[in-house]
Amino acid sequence: MRVITQERLGGPEVLTVVDAPEPRPLPTEVLVRVRAIGLNPLEARLRAGEFPLIGRPPFVLGWDISGVVEDAAGTWRFRPGDEVFGMPLFPRAAGAYAEVVSAPALHLVRKPASLSHVEASALPVVGLTAWQGLVDLGGVGEGDRVLVHGGAGGVGHVAIQIAKALGAHVITTARGSRRKFVEELGADEVIDYTAVDFTEAVRDVDVVLDTIGGDTVARSLEVLRPGGHLVTAVAEEDAALIARYEAAGMRFSGIGVDPDPVALRGLVGLVEQDRLRVHVQETFPFERVADAHRLLDGGHLQGKLVLTV
Repeated sequence: MRVITQERLGGPEVLTVVDAPEPRPLPTEVLVRVRAIGLNPLEARLRAGEFPLIGRPPFVLGWDISGVVEDAAGTWRFRPGDEVFGMPLFPRAAGAYAEVVSAPALHLVRKPASLSHVEASALPVVGLTAWQGLVDLGGVGEGDRVLVHGGAGGVGHVAIQIAKALGAHVITTARGSRRKFVEELGADEVIDYTAVDFTEAVRDVDVVLDTIGGDTVARSLEVLRPGGHLVTAVAEEDAALIARYEAAGMRFSGIGVDPDPVALRGLVGLVEQDRLRVHVQETFPFERVADAHRLLDGGHLQGKLVLTV
């Protein structure tokens, strides 16, 4: 099989396609013939050496996959030919930038017929982050006011739809050029952060879901109602910031996404009810992974990028 690996840290040019032996599934694992691979900003940071999550090179990046089960001898959960998708092993290395991946069966679910492999591969990391942030941590319910920072991005565009499905009034920050996109996803209010300070445009928010980091997290304290809850996917280790929130009577939660078949099936349920769709900005052939990573490095994506195998 072919895999995308890197021998050193650096820019997109360090990613190379090489031949490698196919993995052998352990008991409770399945072998998946990959059809599409979702890309995430975290992988660009790992490639560049900004975040040593999976050690030093050589390594194979990636977690988001959709494909077809080829070998299920070690588990009763799937059979060969089943179409599946998921986010195996995160935060351990899953080696998902590959034509074949061995993954724990429990970390995968059946792909709904209404999702293509490209769309399914784009969903797990962002969908689980949004679900765990809004449902499991945020406890969002009917009538809650929810602010999603970065509503046009990977996590953000899924979070808008999940919050809306939960019955929330959804506010989001996005560039003016993305207004129509986020409104079509269900946003009730859109704040153009390039023209307006969000702290002057919104008040009495029950839950803030942050995907931006930086001073956005600290300043979100100003828009929460008493007892409100900030959930961040990017600033969970900031002890001083946590103390500020607690001193103000607010809740602060950092989310480190983890594989979760229950949440994945919840996302599938929303897809099948036509209440959730994942937006893929662009697809790239497997061999053009460096081009895809250049786009990742540029930021300001609308939805996700996907490699096709």
